[in-house]
Amino acid sequence: MSPNEKAVRAYIDAFNRGDWDAMHDIFTEDARIQGVLGHATLDWALDIWKGLHEAMGCRLEPVAIAVDGDQVAVRYKETGRFAAPFIAYPDAEPTGKSYEVLAMEWFDCRDGRINQRWGARDSATIRKQILGE
Repeated sequence: MSPNEKAVRAYIDAFNRGDWDAMHDIFTEDARIQGVLGHATLDWALDIWKGLHEAMGCRLEPVAIAVDGDQVAVRYKETGRFAAPFIAYPDAEPTGKSYEVLAMEWFDCRDGRINQRWGARDSATIRKQILGE
């Protein structure tokens, strides 16, 4: 396994455990995180990820990983349950309903650490599953 794949697998493991402190060792100091809610620094993303864990109990299960040098792409089965308020659904009351979607994340790595991360998931399907809309 390449150092870049190890870094991405470490990110997945830390994300699923909610080990936010570990992320600072996995990502470079100048890392950029880009996703459904915008883009910024790791510390900004950590606030979002913490809220996602608290509100949705989000879990990432890798289905496929592709590595090409410093590039790593991962397809996941993402699951969770809407148990508390979350920034993505500011006017919605938690329903306790579960969701499951396919998600993708792409990574640029540098020296065995993640330098950039892009995330994409089917937010409309999540909304439909947890809110019935």
